[in-house]
Amino acid sequence: MNYQAKLVVPFGVLGIRCAGDTLTGIDFLPANDKPQHATSAFAANVCKQLLRYLENPDAQFTVALKPSGTPHQQKVWQAMCNIPRGETRSYGELALELKSAAQAVGQACGANPIPIIIPCHRVVSKSGLGGFMGHASGEALDIKRWLLAHEQH
Repeated sequence: MNYQAKLVVPFGVLGIRCAGDTLTGIDFLPANDKPQHATSAFAANVCKQLLRYLENPDAQFTVALKPSGTPHQQKVWQAMCNIPRGETRSYGELALELKSAAQAVGQACGANPIPIIIPCHRVVSKSGLGGFMGHASGEALDIKRWLLAHEQH
């Protein structure tokens, strides 16, 4: 995978993917992945905004996003962006709002190419955390727990 930056964060390394002046993806990389300086001013700005958010969960993201997905996924991702910091919604609640099915919402969450900025971590199951990054346990859920706890401050 070709990254325009690799940013060290408290829960590992984020791989930043950009196309020109739009953010197309953020990947969670292993903590031992080597950091990489931003290859453009835009990628540097993405990193600066992510670090500001990690210091202050109220920080707003202003970078241009270009997530690639189906019309349904785009609707789910937009709905996730409307969930206020410090709050969560269940897959079922979002499904009702979007006239969809909880499973389809969950699949769209798992396919989110720009996690953190498109806050899929704010979508949980009605009886627990639900999944994160396509995983139902392990390190992925530890990252989801970290992000949710960070936003409670």
